[in-house]
Amino acid sequence: MTADTTPAGGSRALLRQRRRRSVVRFVRRYRTRRAGLAGLAALVLFALVALTAPLTVGSGVTGVTDAPGSPLQAPSGAFPLGTDRFGRDLLGLVVWGSRVSLLVGLLAAVLSVVIGAVVGITAGHFRGAYATVLMRITDWFLVMPALVLAVALATVMSRSLGTVILAIGITSWPTTARLVRAQTLAVESRPYIERARALGGGHWHVMTRHVLPNVLPLILAQTTLMISSSILAEATLAFLGLGDPTVVSWGGLLQDAREAGAVSAGDWWYLIPPGLAIAAVALAFTLCGRAVESVLDPRLEVAR
Repeated sequence: MTADTTPAGGSRALLRQRRRRSVVRFVRRYRTRRAGLAGLAALVLFALVALTAPLTVGSGVTGVTDAPGSPLQAPSGAFPLGTDRFGRDLLGLVVWGSRVSLLVGLLAAVLSVVIGAVVGITAGHFRGAYATVLMRITDWFLVMPALVLAVALATVMSRSLGTVILAIGITSWPTTARLVRAQTLAVESRPYIERARALGGGHWHVMTRHVLPNVLPLILAQTTLMISSSILAEATLAFLGLGDPTVVSWGGLLQDAREAGAVSAGDWWYLIPPGLAIAAVALAFTLCGRAVESVLDPRLEVAR
C-alpha cells in the first residue's frame, strides 16, 4: 500500500514545493526592481486610502445639500484642496473618488484580460476556420479606436458603472488576445504537448493543464498594464459626461470642473488634484506591470 500511495503523495508535495520556490524566486527578483517597488508602494497607499475612505471622510462628503463650504473656495486651513462648485471639500471628494476609479479600472481590466485570454488560447489551440474568424474579429477591434467604440457603447446604454466597465472591457481585449495566441502557439509546438495528446489528453486537458499555466505569467503582466489604461479610459468617459452621474470619480471631478468653468476662471485647485491622482495611479500600475514583465521574462531586461 505504501508503494501505491507514496508516489502520488510525493508528486503532489514536489509540485507544491516547486510552486513555493517559484513564488519565492519571483519575490526576490521583484525586490531588485526599484521602479517596481516604488509603484507597488504607491498602489498600496492608494488602496489604503480607498479602503479607509468611509472612515476618514465618510460617505456624506458627496452630498450637495449640506455642503460645508462656499462654492469654489480656494485652499485654506479648513479645506486644504479648496471646494468644488457645490461647496464640497475637494480633499474628501478626491479620497472618495479613488474607490470608484480603482474599482472600475480593476474590473474593466479583468474583464478585458479574461476575454483576450479565452480568445487567444482557443484561437491558438483549435486553429483552422475557427481561429481565422476570431482573428479577423480581433483585427477589426484593433483597427477601430477603442475610445470611439467605448463612447458609442456608453452612449447607447444606461449611464452606470456597469456600463462603463462593460464598455472598456469589451473594447480593449484585442491586444491581449494577440499576445496570448502567439504564446499559445509557441507552447503547443513543444514535445510534451504531443505526448499529452498521445496519452489521451483532450482539448480541455491540454488547454487548462498545459497551455494556461504557461501563459499565466503573460496574462498577469498584461493585467497590471491594462488596469492603468482602464483607469484612464474611465476618467475619459467620465470627463465626456458618459459616466455614472450618481457617483464621484476622479474623471467625474474633472468633468464637473470643466462645466464650472474652472479652466477659464483659473480655479487650479479644482483641476490639479484629481488629474494628479489619475496620473499617479496610472504610473504606479505601469511601473508594476513593467517590473512583472521583466521578472517573468528576463530577456526583456537584457534587451534594455
